[in-house]
Amino acid sequence: MSSIAELVRARAAGGDRVALRFEDDSWTWTEYVRACAQRAAYLDATLRPELPPHTGVLLDNVPEFPMWLGAAAVADDVIVGINPTRRGPELERDIRHADCQLIVTEARYLDLLAGLDLGPATGRILVAEDTDTELAAYRDAPVPDGPVDDAGIYLLLFTSGTSGAPKACILSQRRLARMSTVLSENLQFSPDDVMYQVMPLFHSNAIITGFAPWLVAGATSVLRRKFSASGFLPDVRKYGVTYFNYVGKPLSYILATPERPDDADNTLTRVFGNEGADLDIERFARRFGAPVIDGYGSTEGGATISRAPDMPKGALGIAAEGTAILDSATGRECPRARFDADGHLLNPDEAIGEIVNKKGAAGFEGYYRNDEANALRVRSGYYWTGDLGYRDEADFFYFAGRDFEWLRVDGENFAAAPVERILARDPDVVLAAVYAVPDEEVGDQVMAALQLRPGAHFDPSRFDRFLDKQADLGTKWSPRYVRVTSSLPVTETQKVLKRVLRRERWEVADSVYWRPHRGEPLAPMAAGDRDELRTRFAARDRLDQLERV
Repeated sequence: MSSIAELVRARAAGGDRVALRFEDDSWTWTEYVRACAQRAAYLDATLRPELPPHTGVLLDNVPEFPMWLGAAAVADDVIVGINPTRRGPELERDIRHADCQLIVTEARYLDLLAGLDLGPATGRILVAEDTDTELAAYRDAPVPDGPVDDAGIYLLLFTSGTSGAPKACILSQRRLARMSTVLSENLQFSPDDVMYQVMPLFHSNAIITGFAPWLVAGATSVLRRKFSASGFLPDVRKYGVTYFNYVGKPLSYILATPERPDDADNTLTRVFGNEGADLDIERFARRFGAPVIDGYGSTEGGATISRAPDMPKGALGIAAEGTAILDSATGRECPRARFDADGHLLNPDEAIGEIVNKKGAAGFEGYYRNDEANALRVRSGYYWTGDLGYRDEADFFYFAGRDFEWLRVDGENFAAAPVERILARDPDVVLAAVYAVPDEEVGDQVMAALQLRPGAHFDPSRFDRFLDKQADLGTKWSPRYVRVTSSLPVTETQKVLKRVLRRERWEVADSVYWRPHRGEPLAPMAAGDRDELRTRFAARDRLDQLERV
């Protein structure tokens, strides 16, 4: 089928088979499709025809989310995924940039929207808890059966780049249906599968590897409001889960729970995701008895790299023909990576470049209202991922990080510039530079280098109190490491040399403060702490991450 709308309509034949489960409630496929039709009729009656038919969805993983996704598909409208970790002006900007004229949210998130200028969506907020009343008039609406533009905009999913503001990536019904059908075939999904949907549905991972494959297979989706490591195995057993998708650190968090002899006594048969640590992929499969398939891809769809059974440790895998590592300044292909006997990269300066798909431009559908970002992503007919990597002589690709102006923490992308602007509000801060440093498990952590005003003294407790008062500081944005320095390294044009800062990390004579564990207050980092941190990297087989810049 070439569209999500066709998939939704086809599921009406599912009858009394269970489509959705959430906590102790369930919905059949018949009930799900009726709910989509009801919401589609509401959209048709509510959205102003002279404006883009864009509805922003600010929800946790509750049943309303897949219902609105299905409604927009059959109504030929657009859903905008709104990230609840965004705050204040940043949240306002996302909603206005995406031309939302309606916001669907929960009562718990109304405070986030209070006082914001939402443009056409101002005053047009539908609270999920009120849908029984608000949508009552559309209860018996038929499923729209008109044609849809399967190549047009279906979803706007925010991603991040070097410009400082998230970009709304366009995803059409056709592209989503195609990708998810291929995934469903490869993983051999069937109506008997039970798919655990715990990654946030405003994120592309949940949409591409969770929601749409569920529709393709006609399986059962188990929704959990938010991910919980301690709740994972109990949920798998309670609902008979057979499939779980992830992005970022969930495997690490699950593996950190106390191990029990019967962990493999479960119904899980396969796991698929992105950015899992090599060690975690192996340990998870062994502990829970389910194979893990981890790949490289992006919301934009311009490049993919797939794991191979014989690939070296630390590699991403093999890419499709036309994928290369190019010098972003010259456009020339970078030399192949060379390693020493221990597998350490010997020539990072010449081997590391940008991962580019010379044949991937056609698969990229663009960013909404962002010609500048589109031009950066597609140049000379090539798709430039913005991710850094290198390739060995056997054609295996390796990930080397991201552009130094953006970070990925716990599976969430965000730019450094908004965080820097917030840190600069501190009256003692003259200049703030924010950049990614490696996490000892997987992905990035936030590090900030602060140049203080003359005579100022850095008080970590006071700085933590300052951060707590910043209403627009995203939940993943707070620095784990803070370097306090008298001067930052800059170019002749006074641009901060973040490559230098990232290379130096915490191994400097300047005072460095850190949070030894998640949620802990900033504390001075001593020599013993640096040794302990290095031991953590070694335990996770990630010492090579400390050698990449």
